[in-house]
Amino acid sequence: MKLFPVPWLRAGLTAFATLSALAVPLAMPFAAHADNGGDYPNKPIRLIVPYPPGGGTDVIARIVQERFQTLLGQPVLIDNRGGAAGSIGTEVVAKSAPDGYTVLFTLSSHTINPAIYNKLSFDTAKDFAPVGMVASLPQILVANPQFPPNTVAELVALAKAKPDSISFASVGNGSPGHLAGELLKLRTGTHMTHIPYRGGGPAVTDVMGGQVPLLWVSIPAAAQFVKAGKLKALAVSTTKRSAAFPDVPTMQEAGIADFDVDSWYAVFVPAKTPQPAIAKLNRVINTVVKEPDIRDKLLAQGSEGVGGTPEQLGKVVSTELVRWQKLAKEASIKVD
Repeated sequence: MKLFPVPWLRAGLTAFATLSALAVPLAMPFAAHADNGGDYPNKPIRLIVPYPPGGGTDVIARIVQERFQTLLGQPVLIDNRGGAAGSIGTEVVAKSAPDGYTVLFTLSSHTINPAIYNKLSFDTAKDFAPVGMVASLPQILVANPQFPPNTVAELVALAKAKPDSISFASVGNGSPGHLAGELLKLRTGTHMTHIPYRGGGPAVTDVMGGQVPLLWVSIPAAAQFVKAGKLKALAVSTTKRSAAFPDVPTMQEAGIADFDVDSWYAVFVPAKTPQPAIAKLNRVINTVVKEPDIRDKLLAQGSEGVGGTPEQLGKVVSTELVRWQKLAKEASIKVD
């Protein structure tokens, strides 16, 4: 008895066996891709902003939110969890499932808070995985127009000639502006008095009114007043000049070595989040910050799109954690 008496049946079975054999290796990459989170995201993503609506961090987050949604193919829902200088919302992310669906959108206070708060309910270095830098926003040193110094060198000379006679304002204890002012004192061996305010608006008003001569603040809070001549700009805090004020020198250009205080905005996820999810979020960030429309919107806020790898953001975090711990100790900065 012949096993395949019908020629067309024998040929069909042979072809089926051949296709089946080919299908196995072809299917394997797709299976592996799915096992590694290749279908991420397949549900809405919660973007935790650890500051109130309308603040600088919230504004930057909303600039990129829509494009994040489009490129990820899922809703990206902003969840404002303000309080305790960003610590409350940050804790929410630290204690969330590491699945890529709870994401932290924060700023450089992420590396400052561990240096100035005695106790935090999370470990900045261990509880988060870096995803990518979104934008960089320098602090700007501005002065009342009647304040005699017009340059950083003249300011330092006056501060040395009259110790403790000059005060500088910031938006609060432990803010990037506060740290910039303390760093200036340490780098120049001068003595100036810090005056903390609750927000940029009141601080700007008092500097324009002459109650305080100097202010370290983020560019958006002071930009319109500098352009109107109601404040004068002496320097920016980053190592690169700001595109919003290209004529204003950096502190390093002004002669202050090793000076860099960047109010950056970045994305983090809980530690142990799968790498494919981190990689996809990072690709989206790098795509979005290069888009002309997004660049223009960020620039209107005084910030510049950055991008980069998770490793580069991780290096910024590890470097700043050490830097701000050292500065907080030397300048005796602590917040209860």
